[in-house]
Amino acid sequence: MELALAMTATEKGVILLAISGIAAPIAGYLFHRSASSWRSFGKGPFAISYEVLPSPRGAPPPVDPATQAAEVRQMLEAKSQRRQQRGEAPLNVEAETERLLASAERPRAEDAIDAELRDEVRQLVVARNERRLREGGEALDVEAEVEKQLADLIGSS
Repeated sequence: MELALAMTATEKGVILLAISGIAAPIAGYLFHRSASSWRSFGKGPFAISYEVLPSPRGAPPPVDPATQAAEVRQMLEAKSQRRQQRGEAPLNVEAETERLLASAERPRAEDAIDAELRDEVRQLVVARNERRLREGGEALDVEAEVEKQLADLIGSS
């Protein structure tokens, strides 16, 4: 204790700089070496990993109409039973099944694109193409770009 009191402020500063000049790089090096250990922390053969899988793109696989009708009927029967247990009026399962299956048979969004929408998108693509040509860019394939824009529009809804 007496040694620390006998040292001047300059000597104490030199010792502090020497310690931090040596200890800080060593600590930084050790932290850098241990980073890979921390990245693997909680992983291993018994860990639960939550990897986000990419969502599948494209059209969904076709649904068997008989299977779809059976599943709809089962869900409506269960809904009707729950309503009866609560003291409410039961559902007309057959009528609801027909209504839901008829709504499922409506045209998909791709079939519902009318000529006016396609024409409007084509006008936008043509205007964009003309602007690109004025700016010195290369021309777009108008039909391919119209289909791309419509696919993006359908996918976002």
